[in-house]
Amino acid sequence: MKKGLGRGLDSLFGVYGNDVTQNVSDEKVATHEVVKMPGDLDGDLTNDVVVKLPLSELDVNVNQPRKVFEEKAMKELSDSIKVHGVIQPIIVVKRGERYMIIAGERRFRASKIAGLTEIPSIVKEYTESEIAEVSLLENLQREDLNPMECARAMKKLMEDFGWTQDKVADRLGKSRPVVANTIRLLNLEPEVINMIEEGKISAGHARSLVAVTDRKAQIKLAHQVCQKKLTVRDLEKAVKGTKGSNTVSNQSVELRELIDNMKRVFGTKVSVLGNDNRGRIYIDYYSRADLDRISDLLEKMKK
Repeated sequence: MKKGLGRGLDSLFGVYGNDVTQNVSDEKVATHEVVKMPGDLDGDLTNDVVVKLPLSELDVNVNQPRKVFEEKAMKELSDSIKVHGVIQPIIVVKRGERYMIIAGERRFRASKIAGLTEIPSIVKEYTESEIAEVSLLENLQREDLNPMECARAMKKLMEDFGWTQDKVADRLGKSRPVVANTIRLLNLEPEVINMIEEGKISAGHARSLVAVTDRKAQIKLAHQVCQKKLTVRDLEKAVKGTKGSNTVSNQSVELRELIDNMKRVFGTKVSVLGNDNRGRIYIDYYSRADLDRISDLLEKMKK
């Protein structure tokens, strides 16, 4: 079950049925004309209005987590907009005399390709953290981000606003292990990251490759995924037999339980290299606030 902002985009900027949004795309909304939304929407959404803003007055969000816009998909959306108009308004915030796009950059870009001069918009007032959150949420809920874009966006929320992994998980409606495993992808070799961003390697493959700590072995396995069309299960088997992989095959049940307990206590990723006789335990933190939280927990344990 999704929690926190797992209620997500619906409560942040509304659920617009086809009967409502289709009217937005027609001539019924004149430039800058205010159109009140139906009064039966939840909460303060009854105060939301839709206006048509000139595309020339809109700027993209440079911190938008999505960086890749697939050309073919953009062309298809543009063709649809030429026929049906923009069905769902974009979300913007005012910046001086202009507006910055918070959600809907893809619709904005496709509208420009389609030759439109205006686009239906909802003007909101958001804090900087809410802007980052909404931008990430929109892409996640529409599954528009590649795994690396998602990982960078999650890490940015933690670094810029001091969020813990638990808070990121709660606000995005995901489990903490999913957040931790996604952020771990940033530890992959740059060459492997490029392959993920190009769609040559899936998120499942990427998660398996994170366990390979040897740089050359990781890159070699990544290329084998592409060349031999390895499934995720095939790759997992290859990883277990690779020197420099962080596997648990030689670890006792007791050691694995210890690591699991530490993960629950510290609320972050905990990993181990070695076995019951010798090794290292790593506790990850992703911001100063995260480090302070772990420090506070240790102080409490000492008492």
